[in-house]
Amino acid sequence: MSPVLEPPPFTPLEPITEVLHGVEITDPYRWLEDQNSPRTRKWIEEQTAYTRAYLDTIPERDRIRKRIEELLTGKDVISDPRQVGARYFFLKRLQNSEQHSIVMKEGLLGEERILVDPNLRATGSSTAVSIAAASHDGRFLAYSVRQGGTDHSALEILDVEKNIVLPDRLPDGFCTGLVFAPDGSGFYYSHREAHDPRPNYKAAFWHCFGIERSQDQELFVAGEKPDLFLGILDSLETKLLAYVVYSTGKSPRTSIYLHRIEPGAVPTLLLENVEGQFMPFFVRGQLFAYTDVGAPNFRIVRIGLTDPDPAQWRDVVPESHQRIQQFAVAGEQIFVARTDRFSTRVQRFDLTGGQRKGLLSSAHGTVDFLNPTYSETDLFYRYTSMTDPSVLYGHDTRDEKESIWDKMNVPFDSSLFMVEEVVYPSKDGTSVPLLLAARKDLIHSGPLPTFLTGYGGFGSCVTPRFTAFATFLMEQGFLFAVPALRGGSELGEQWHVAGKRNKRQNSFDDFVAAAEWLLSKGRSAPVRIAIGGGSNAGLLVGAAVTQRPDLFRAAICLGPLLDMTRYHLFDFAAGWAEEYGSPDDESDFHSLLAYSPYHRVEDGKDYPAILLISGDADTRCNPMHARKMAARLQAASCSECPVLLDYKPSWGHTPVQPLSIKIDALTDRLAFICHELGVQIEPRRSS
Repeated sequence: MSPVLEPPPFTPLEPITEVLHGVEITDPYRWLEDQNSPRTRKWIEEQTAYTRAYLDTIPERDRIRKRIEELLTGKDVISDPRQVGARYFFLKRLQNSEQHSIVMKEGLLGEERILVDPNLRATGSSTAVSIAAASHDGRFLAYSVRQGGTDHSALEILDVEKNIVLPDRLPDGFCTGLVFAPDGSGFYYSHREAHDPRPNYKAAFWHCFGIERSQDQELFVAGEKPDLFLGILDSLETKLLAYVVYSTGKSPRTSIYLHRIEPGAVPTLLLENVEGQFMPFFVRGQLFAYTDVGAPNFRIVRIGLTDPDPAQWRDVVPESHQRIQQFAVAGEQIFVARTDRFSTRVQRFDLTGGQRKGLLSSAHGTVDFLNPTYSETDLFYRYTSMTDPSVLYGHDTRDEKESIWDKMNVPFDSSLFMVEEVVYPSKDGTSVPLLLAARKDLIHSGPLPTFLTGYGGFGSCVTPRFTAFATFLMEQGFLFAVPALRGGSELGEQWHVAGKRNKRQNSFDDFVAAAEWLLSKGRSAPVRIAIGGGSNAGLLVGAAVTQRPDLFRAAICLGPLLDMTRYHLFDFAAGWAEEYGSPDDESDFHSLLAYSPYHRVEDGKDYPAILLISGDADTRCNPMHARKMAARLQAASCSECPVLLDYKPSWGHTPVQPLSIKIDALTDRLAFICHELGVQIEPRRSS
């Protein structure tokens, strides 16, 4: 039985009715969209107290927390390494620290030197730092300073030689590009403040060290449309800046302007309105791009600076039937990672397109490139799988040597678990790959409590990786199930297109069919399936809960989109129209309304237990979605299962919460899942 005995807090019903594209729509909780109103804040306080009354009284919560602390304390101690000459900069979480510090060492064997420690700042444990850019000689380091999980941050500049923070900072806001001048006299940047009176003004500026920012020189103006973004690249060899203007929305386009670094020079147009996905970068004075232009599964091309016509682009890494998911450049080599279902293959090419011996190939594993686009000699990558804690490798392209930079040190016995891949039919008969992981002694032993998750959007792949969440559930006898849903690109770009825009329902059907298959094959049992996901996967969970509430016993819905008729009106979400469609378009609107979870909730229906998670700092999937959905489900559901809202002001989409907060949050989610599915917590097994 649930610990919650009292009914949820009362939420006033104040319906607003409007007609959109000829359809009358009533929104009963529009008032909850006003995040800062006293009414909304009071409501959030009541919901938080209600949720804590449930979570804090779950039996064995302390045992869960102890195990999560063991699993998380050794996770990702080092991250974001980058090489600048003989210097290596990286993030490292020091012992007993809540956040990562920025650390440097001279050479691979050099002594570590702490450059920036956010734990020493007087702003609290929610302050996080990350590396933004370094000068070509390694003297200056730009780093972001973020409060909570917001997408906006301030930028500070460290003089590494003198070990002082310069007064030349950028205030809290959105920096989309920063490169240091070759002579060390200042930097070029594109930045807009969080509360700028002209929030959509996109321009590039020159800042000379020691000069007031109000005196900065404006070099280039991209425009003032809300769907524009401006990036800055530089080529030291050719003394060029490149201004990259991205236009998001239903038809993404990219333009590039070149600006010679010399007095009196003006920007000149190189490429205009390249349609599709296009990510340019410089290597050794040459311009390359990662793009889907003429290649749905992506390719990497070389572009002539004197003859940039797309007809003259030359393939360096050609397209194949497997999509290029990631790329990195180290030395004179381009590395690409391709995914086939749940497996990763890394290939490498020289700058002329010659293919070299592949770096690695892994069944049921994940490789994450960690380099910024270009690194001098070293490729950094992290390898992990469901049963392999992550290892950070450095690959020296000069002598072809591999070194381990960091390894998760967690008490975990991988020999007790196994992973297998199966295929099941979706609603329309399409075969969908499904990854299953569990304890060896249980995986084929009959129905198991199950956690089902997926993503199915934006061409992203859900490849296997070690997580504290999955590890704990498998230790407790769960079957962990991950289908490769349409909308992702595990089977190439055509798999993405099959779950995109007006075909989004295919992704939801694939997810539901996975649960039905698990039940039909006796791998799970009724009322023993929990589901969960965040962001686009939060939308997936919302759709599954409202379309097939009978299939699931519990759900975790993290930072979701749920009101699909108004998602485009908040923050930057209008830029996702290419993926979801726009509610302003009549055809798209009808497709969105058909599955919009907020509008699919029915009064008097039995809904599963659901934990909605969000917070004020989420500026990608606005927290109004979670607030309104919590109110709607609490009013509509007739089951005895709780509808809970876990809401924290500092919670945002960016995963930079302090370690203790991460441990507590994960404990809450696992306690919720295990309690609702009636799983008794067992001591950890050893071989």
